[in-house]
Amino acid sequence: MKRLLKKIHLFYFLFCILLLFILFLPFYYLFSRNQRFYRTLNIFRTIHSFMTSALSGIFFRFQIEQKLNKKQTYIFCANHTSNLDILAFCLLARGAYHFMGKEELMKNPVLGIFFRTIDIPVNRESKIGAFKAFKRAADNLDQGMSLIIFPEGRIDNSYPPVLQDFKNGPFRLAIEKGIPVVPVSIQNLWQIMWDDGVKYGSRPGIVDIYVHKPILTNILADQTDENLRDQVYAIINSKL
Repeated sequence: MKRLLKKIHLFYFLFCILLLFILFLPFYYLFSRNQRFYRTLNIFRTIHSFMTSALSGIFFRFQIEQKLNKKQTYIFCANHTSNLDILAFCLLARGAYHFMGKEELMKNPVLGIFFRTIDIPVNRESKIGAFKAFKRAADNLDQGMSLIIFPEGRIDNSYPPVLQDFKNGPFRLAIEKGIPVVPVSIQNLWQIMWDDGVKYGSRPGIVDIYVHKPILTNILADQTDENLRDQVYAIINSKL
């Protein structure tokens, strides 16, 4: 019975997000056409995420170690255990921000419009594709757009999920651009919905997310991206 209820909740959650997406689609289409409107586009993403969260009974409790500067550009790095991670960051991030994610998301019925415009798809099997993706991310950072990335590169196949090794790309980019890195520990979202929810379904609940204080990279001239990677990994893992 419990498994059946979780399956029903998953279908209800997907219904809510799709229905709201259809209602918001004219605004998404309009504001995704030109980079000048990306801040407005993200406002609608935040509203969409909040309404989906409220209707489905999935709420996010953020513990923020140090208040973030709304005018500062950041690189947010988090562990990745659920498709709901994107929804969580739409509530956490503010202003001009964009995601980097797997290329397959371009075909997603909801996320596709974003990964064909504001967000950055990356083919992790192609070195050239990854280079182009990070070059575009660097250009966006130069224009004041914060980057949200999951450095594991995928959701772990094991259940409960185990934090996987991080890729170097975002940390190299952070040092090159002098952009602060914000480690984020998404603590129990996998218990609400793991991966896409197909195997175990989903349920209402409160998700705890710990936002660590930013790591200032403009004073890390002598630090390698590997050292920064390992530091961020340890910080995120400390709250899981």
